Amino acid sequence: MDLVLFDLDNTLLAGDSDYEWAQFLIEEGILDGATYEAANDRFYEQYKAGTLDIREFLAFQLAPLARYPRATLDAWHAKFMEVKIRPMMTAKARALVAGHLERGALCAIVTATNSFVTGPIARAFGVPHLVATEPETDGAGAFTGGVAGTPCFREGKIARVEAWLESRGHRLDEFPASWFYSDSRNDIPLLERVSRPVAVDPDPALAELAAARGWEIVSLRS
Repeated sequence: MDLVLFDLDNTLLAGDSDYEWAQFLIEEGILDGATYEAANDRFYEQYKAGTLDIREFLAFQLAPLARYPRATLDAWHAKFMEVKIRPMMTAKARALVAGHLERGALCAIVTATNSFVTGPIARAFGVPHLVATEPETDGAGAFTGGVAGTPCFREGKIARVEAWLESRGHRLDEFPASWFYSDSRNDIPLLERVSRPVAVDPDPALAELAAARGWEIVSLRS
C-alpha cells in the first residue's frame, strides 16, 4: 500500500478555498468588505511569498466562525461549495485522486486551511482522510475563534501527518512509496520527506527547486 498526500489549495483546487471563503462571506454581506477584503488580499500575498505569519492569519480567518451558530455556518458553506468550490474542482484533479484510490493507496488531503472549510471539499473529492488545521471548539461544540493544536502549515504539516499516521499504526518511512502533491514553496518541508514529491502547477520558488532536484512537475488545470 502506498501513501498519497494531496495539498488542496491551488493543487487539487484551481484556486484557494481559504481566500475564497472570506471572499464569499464578503460577497454575501456577512463580513464588511472595507474591513476584510484588504486584509484577505494581504494575507494571501504573504502566503504566496512564503512570509505568512500563520498565527496572525488564523486569528483573522477563524474569528468569523465564533460569531454564528454552526447550523448557520453549515448553510453558508453549502452555498459556498456550489458557487465557489465545485467550479475549481478540475477533471484532471478528480481523475488523479480516483486513480490513486482505485490502486488502493492510503490517501489524505493535507492542508493549512481549517477543517470546517475543507472537510466538505475532501468529501466531494472522495478522499477519506483529512489532515487540516483544527478550529478550537468549546464544550458545546461551538467554534471559539482559536486553533486547536499545531497549525497544519510548513513544518507543522509534517508533525500533523506523522501524528495521523501514528494514530493508524503507521510510520511515514514504512510505505513502499509515499507521494505528496503540492503547488507551494510553503510545502517544501513535507515534499522533502516523501519518496515521490510532485510539484503541481508550482509557484516560481517550488518550480525552480523541483527542476533542480528532478522532481516530477505536472498540471491539473483544465
